[in-house]
Amino acid sequence: MIGRRRKVANPLALAVLATLRERPMHPYEMATTMRSYGKERSIKLNYGSLYTVVDNLAKHGLIEAIGARREGRRPERTVYQLTDPGRAELEDWMSELVATPVKEYPQFEAALSELAVLPPERVLELLRDRASALEKAIGEERASLDALPWLPRLFVIEAEYSVAMQQAELSWVRGIVKELEDGSFPDVDAWRHWHETNEVPAAVAEAAARAADQAKDADDGRRR
Repeated sequence: MIGRRRKVANPLALAVLATLRERPMHPYEMATTMRSYGKERSIKLNYGSLYTVVDNLAKHGLIEAIGARREGRRPERTVYQLTDPGRAELEDWMSELVATPVKEYPQFEAALSELAVLPPERVLELLRDRASALEKAIGEERASLDALPWLPRLFVIEAEYSVAMQQAELSWVRGIVKELEDGSFPDVDAWRHWHETNEVPAAVAEAAARAADQAKDADDGRRR
């Protein structure tokens, strides 16, 4: 399945469409419903962004206003419902997200790509800190799940996935920590020497030159 450019594409828009599939609501009710389901754990949810998303979805005909509702002395709030195009967009978008892996750019991966900036002893210290933080986060998320026994698994499966990903990361980080501790991490001595002398190791220089040649060849190939 090939992704297409969507008129409103951020995850909060997806959550709004999914919430309105349940029933018509005003924006405040949407936010309350999302929070009651714990959706803020996987989607950035704030009222300013929510109103902007609602306006954009309405502008593109994916939701529509059907009236206003007043609760007590509070001001009237506009109630929205999902349109037929909105329902089709929700189902198509969900199908794409579930079926098609995409390249994402997490900050930790970006940091790993530049890990040589720090000396190995400092990296070891920081990865130990990360492992401790991951252990704490996993414990907190599990406790949060245990506090919601009344929610069917279907409605907390994203939290289950989050815990699984954090556990996988923790296992990987522990593996790197062990390699740095016992000295089995490849070229760790050259890495350390680089920071002690500011001399680029020969293996690094050779790898950089080879990568530059490959990039040039690829660029020349695209121009032909």
